[in-house]
Amino acid sequence: MIIVVKKNCEEKQLDNLIKWVKSQGLGVDVSRGDHSIVLGLIGDTPKVDIDLVRSMDIVENVKRIQEPFKSANRKFHPDDTIVDVGGHKFGGENFQIIAGPCSVESEKQIIEVAKAVKASGANLLRGGAFKPRTSPYAFQGLKAGGLELLKLAKKETGMPIVTEIMSVAHIDLFEDVDMVQIGARNMQNFELLKAVGKLNKPVLLKRGLANTIEEWLMSAEYIMSEGNRQVVLCERGIRTFEPMTRNTLDLSAIPLLKEKTHLPVIVDPSHASGLSRLVKPLSLAAVGAGADGLMIEVHNDPANALCDGAQSLRPEQFDEVVKATDVMLPLVNKKRV
Repeated sequence: MIIVVKKNCEEKQLDNLIKWVKSQGLGVDVSRGDHSIVLGLIGDTPKVDIDLVRSMDIVENVKRIQEPFKSANRKFHPDDTIVDVGGHKFGGENFQIIAGPCSVESEKQIIEVAKAVKASGANLLRGGAFKPRTSPYAFQGLKAGGLELLKLAKKETGMPIVTEIMSVAHIDLFEDVDMVQIGARNMQNFELLKAVGKLNKPVLLKRGLANTIEEWLMSAEYIMSEGNRQVVLCERGIRTFEPMTRNTLDLSAIPLLKEKTHLPVIVDPSHASGLSRLVKPLSLAAVGAGADGLMIEVHNDPANALCDGAQSLRPEQFDEVVKATDVMLPLVNKKRV
């Protein structure tokens, strides 16, 4: 349920209304826009007398929300949420590029790639320390050692770091990580979602390989229900019957999410295709569809990468992608800062 409060209401009246709602055993999400104040009621809302609420002097309108996701719902929060990661903002008119290798392999590799992507315009550095792999015999990442190397790269370049967490047991290791990533395979690891929901740290939530948009938003709801509203969604392709690409990039998800949620939405064209030659056209398509950013894999030696070399760009190729997206951004009222 949402309550739209009249624009010129007194703060005391608003406070009294919020106290009354809480006395009903409900949570309240307050969204202050330029033209109205919206109260999102969370909990067992059917017990609330909607006619009683409508009769209150400061109430302009009351609506029941049918969708199961509440905090992530744009009806609760009409304005775009802006998520700040180390001074770099996702959402609204802002466009961010996260870039780096699939896996952290060595100090030389991660620092070299970090310097290259920063020079081309990326503001955030990605790199996997803990790697979920289909095969138990594949490279699983450097784990805690990889996190230390990411911190060295951050010290060297000043770039905030984005890396994936795989277990609640690793939470303490992520204290110095600027943005925690929940990977596709863990999108419905509800205990992990609740754990990162208790962190005061931005979360990048990737869509599961075979999950619906509603299921994805419900996973965001798990994080937000624990108090963490700093969630960025990442479309990374879904599994379909098509074998010519690693996954199928669901571009329609971007405008649909813009309707359904206030959370920023970015695209990972590297995992979506699995082919480096498709990263540039898919990146441009994502910009055109209204994405708030890109997450791109870049490696200084893709042919010898320990993980996902086929989908990784060389630094000079990444530079071309950034230049091409810069041409398109003004057309969709976005800016890369």
